[in-house]
Amino acid sequence: MAFLRAARKDEIPAGSIREFQVNGKTLALANADGKFYAINNTCLHRGGPLGQGELNGKVVTCPWHGWEYDVTSGKVAMNPSVGVDCYPIEVRGDDIFVDCG
Repeated sequence: MAFLRAARKDEIPAGSIREFQVNGKTLALANADGKFYAINNTCLHRGGPLGQGELNGKVVTCPWHGWEYDVTSGKVAMNPSVGVDCYPIEVRGDDIFVDCG
């Protein structure tokens, strides 16, 4: 799969995470200390929207039941043997591209 435009950098301020649709998938795009990351938006526990969660450093907390994920890897903080998909990012000028293939 090719990299597809997901968002503009200014749509995801530092320290925030947001939901975006890319090629039919809902992704959570995070800006952790000026670096961008993309993970699957759906929490493994009950399907909560990770892109609506709170980002603290590189950890997003699901707003439904508090499961925590590392946005750099998609891994569950308490059990890194499981996690959500994590997607490669490219920043091109003011745009963020994701390979969600």
